[in-house]
Amino acid sequence: MTAESDRSVVPLLEDIPLEDLKRIRGIFFDIDDTFSLHGKIPASAYTSLWRLKNAGFSAVPITGRPAGWCDHIARMWPVDGVVGENGAFYFRVNEDKGDFIKRFVDDAVTREEKRKRLETIQKEILETVPGTALASDQNYREADLAIDFCEDVPRLSWDAVDRICDIFKKHGATCKVSSIHVNGWFGDYSKLQMTRQIAWDLWNVDLDRNKDRYIYFGDSPNDEPMFQYFPVSVGVRNVMDFADRMNHLPAYVTSAEGGEGFSEAVDFFLRRLGL
Repeated sequence: MTAESDRSVVPLLEDIPLEDLKRIRGIFFDIDDTFSLHGKIPASAYTSLWRLKNAGFSAVPITGRPAGWCDHIARMWPVDGVVGENGAFYFRVNEDKGDFIKRFVDDAVTREEKRKRLETIQKEILETVPGTALASDQNYREADLAIDFCEDVPRLSWDAVDRICDIFKKHGATCKVSSIHVNGWFGDYSKLQMTRQIAWDLWNVDLDRNKDRYIYFGDSPNDEPMFQYFPVSVGVRNVMDFADRMNHLPAYVTSAEGGEGFSEAVDFFLRRLGL
């Protein structure tokens, strides 16, 4: 469904055909305001991950959060791996060998060079867009620059968010707007590209040929490419807050917001499959 459609009519979970659910082998999901709710992960959402794992399904978070967080997620959460910083890398634990695998788009030297270029953008944004701040997790990032527009600062206007994006673009950087940050980086990688890579490396799955076997969960404009790509995509209810800024909405939407919507969807999925 595209934003040209009537945004008030996005099908609910109950409209997903059972035959589509029977094909599913795993899920990919955003974290902030998809898996979390008001800055916290609800118990029901985290329990849902264990329910999926125990039922034999794969799960991989696809997030804009930093490498420092993703190291913890890959090691400690019941997930197969994690894609971080909007596709700059994936981390996973090789449980057969007991080693920790990190795959970056860029090598360490290239990442350092790009970080120096991002410092120029950082300075311009903070000096010219009042109310902005570095994201509180910036110190743990390897590849991108995250500008906070509502997580730890009073919410900025959409006009201010657009000005932040314009500055990134002026310097030739890619930028994406999440529910809390504007993330910018140098390079043409994306969440979707690294999701394809981790699917191949983890499961030897060509995602382009098998995308109907996976569900994607998201909540904001930076999830649009994933909503467009996956036939079975689910937005938690708060995705509709961004509908007028999006060209591609999810195929289905939950009735609850954030992590409660996530757990609602997992419960529906497992219940419909009799699991």
